[in-house]
Amino acid sequence: MPKLWCFLSTVTLFQLCTFTFSRLELVPTPPLPILPLPSYAQLKWQQRELIMFLHFGVNTFTDSEWGTGHENPAIFNPVGLNANQWLSTAADAGISLVILTAKHHDGFCLWPSKYTDHSVEKSPWKNGHGDVVQELVNAAKPLGVDVGLYLSPWDRHDQRYGHEIAYNQYYLAQLQELLNRYGSVREIWFDGSKGKNAPNMSYYFTDWFSMVKELQSSINIFSDAGPDVRWVGNEKGFAGSTCWSTINRTSLSIGNASIEDYLNNGDPKGTDWLPAECDVSIRQGWFWHKSQTPKRLSQLLEIYYNSVGRNCLLLLNVPPNSTGLISEVDVQRLREFRRAIDTIFSTNLAEKCSVKVSSQRGGKGGGFGPENVLDSDHLWTYWAPRDDDKEGHWIEIRGTGTDGGLRFNVIRIQEAIGLGQRIKRHDIYVDGKRVANGTTVGYKRLHRLEEGVIHGKIVKIRIEESKGLPLISSIGLHFDPFWHPNPNGQRPQ
Repeated sequence: MPKLWCFLSTVTLFQLCTFTFSRLELVPTPPLPILPLPSYAQLKWQQRELIMFLHFGVNTFTDSEWGTGHENPAIFNPVGLNANQWLSTAADAGISLVILTAKHHDGFCLWPSKYTDHSVEKSPWKNGHGDVVQELVNAAKPLGVDVGLYLSPWDRHDQRYGHEIAYNQYYLAQLQELLNRYGSVREIWFDGSKGKNAPNMSYYFTDWFSMVKELQSSINIFSDAGPDVRWVGNEKGFAGSTCWSTINRTSLSIGNASIEDYLNNGDPKGTDWLPAECDVSIRQGWFWHKSQTPKRLSQLLEIYYNSVGRNCLLLLNVPPNSTGLISEVDVQRLREFRRAIDTIFSTNLAEKCSVKVSSQRGGKGGGFGPENVLDSDHLWTYWAPRDDDKEGHWIEIRGTGTDGGLRFNVIRIQEAIGLGQRIKRHDIYVDGKRVANGTTVGYKRLHRLEEGVIHGKIVKIRIEESKGLPLISSIGLHFDPFWHPNPNGQRPQ
């Protein structure tokens, strides 16, 4: 009898385990990630897409780009300075992060630093009691805009520059001032620029980065070598047509011109997640100059497609003038730019289409179906093919109107980068004709079609090569009314 009871118990337990396991099998799990992965702060940074730089300081009053370090603080007197105007301009343009040059290469500090008298404290502005950094922070908070700071390593004024230990101590002291005094700072910028005749000295970047993370753990650190955000390798605002968020940090060094192509393209075999930031000015120069005017809308859109549309973030410099305001022509151009972006991307023609895929992880209702590419979550819901579907991945969008026709000239593809960047090569067909092709996708890839507006019924995106299974989080078909390619294929001027 005991033997029979043991046998029956074993059979029952086996049946229960089998039943439980079979129930679990009904709920497909997400695929394994492809390392490396972004941090939470890097994901939030990527989603901003467009942020603003504010180059402001003594150069604003001397009509120069690089100050000498010998400027008299008395020249700094922005009598109409209004940080509320700066921040409202940013907020109206949909910008959620503004980065101020707290100290540029000339060494003049826009806050009253106790470690130098070369600052606003010695200027006539507000009788020496002003603090531009504080005014920026005060204006940003009620609008929900985050703050970033730029602190130039190269300092052409301070006598400690060139004396390694003394200057690194000075720089660290100012970092501590800024990161302790002004609340949450979301990005800090370490510029690698330095003049050819500057004294030779080593910056203690490892010490600086460690101090920054100790004081503000959620901050993103920008430099040529990261560790959170990398420079794109040029100041045109253009990423490479192939742009990986992954790279090998061990191959990077700050201020090294020989790695600019590597920074521009990233590395599919990179062991570090280090996405690129594209910095460019709305004007010709970084600082305000009376003789300059803002770039045309067509130029700004070209930059947008080649930065945000190539898996990067766009850092657009909008310099305040010598009165202390963003010039009205710049304000209007920035508003025009935002309206254009909204006009292009607020309508997704694919949302009214049917979607088919080559295969689907977990089958119909498994949570990884093609419907996910048309929802509002562009990170954590996605289409995933089956594990055993090793090649021939595709997704097809078919018009469902009375004539089934679609009219568009921009195609948007986004990957679920929370599980890694995967796509190496893709082609796009409309009614069987290839209209675009590319390599990487990443957070966002925008194809502005060279032949202009297309009328078609079936759009097919083929993933020709990827690291592991491709995971597509969003697809869009958009109409850009500002895009008028020339018949000979050259871009309009």
